[in-house]
Amino acid sequence: MGTRLARKPQNAYHHGDLRDALVHAALREAELGGPEAISISALAKKLRVSQPAPYRHFADREALLSAVAAEAFRQFNATLRDAINGPSKRTKLSRFAQAALAFGLRRHGIYRLMFASRVMACSPKDSELHSAAMETFALLLEALESPAVGLLREHHALQIWAALHGVVMLAEQGLLTGQLAETTREELLDDLVAQIKLSLSLAIKAAEKGR
Repeated sequence: MGTRLARKPQNAYHHGDLRDALVHAALREAELGGPEAISISALAKKLRVSQPAPYRHFADREALLSAVAAEAFRQFNATLRDAINGPSKRTKLSRFAQAALAFGLRRHGIYRLMFASRVMACSPKDSELHSAAMETFALLLEALESPAVGLLREHHALQIWAALHGVVMLAEQGLLTGQLAETTREELLDDLVAQIKLSLSLAIKAAEKGR
C-alpha cells in the first residue's frame, strides 16, 4: 500500500498569502473592537501559524495596523466611488457625505482605526496607507464638482472633511441626536456640505472677478 500524503489543515497558509490573511483577520477584529482589539499573537493563534510567522511580513504591530488601515481606506474609497458614480438626483457631494457618514456609523471600529488613531501619523509619507488616504481626498475633490482656482477647492474640501468627521464621531457617541433642532444627522450633514459648497462657489466668483 502506498504512503498516504498528509492533508494540509484547512487554515494553513502558504508563504505569500499569510500577509493578506493577517490583514483581513485584523480588519475583522477592528470591526468588532477598534484598533485596540488587534493583537499579533492572537491573530497567529487564530490563523494556526507559529508566533514568529507574522513577523516575516510585519516588523511590528504598528506596521500591521498601517496595512490594515490601508485596506480599510481602499474599502472606504470603493464605497465612496460607488456612491458618487451611481445614478441619483442628489449632488455628488451629498452622496459622498452620506456614504461616508453611513460607513463611519456602520463600521465604527474600522473608522476609528482610520481616523482616530495614531496609525496615519506613524506611517511613512510614501506608504500604501498615505496613498489610499490621498485617494479618499481626491474623491472628495471630484465630488465638489468645482474648478480648481488657487487652493480654494482644497480649503473647502478640508472644511467638509472636518465637518463630516465631527458628525460621525459625535453621532457614534450619542452626542448628536438632532432632537433639539428637530433634524436628523443626515439632514444636518446635508446642510453643512451645502453651506460649504455655496461658500466655495462665492469664493470662486470673487476670485475670478479679481483677475
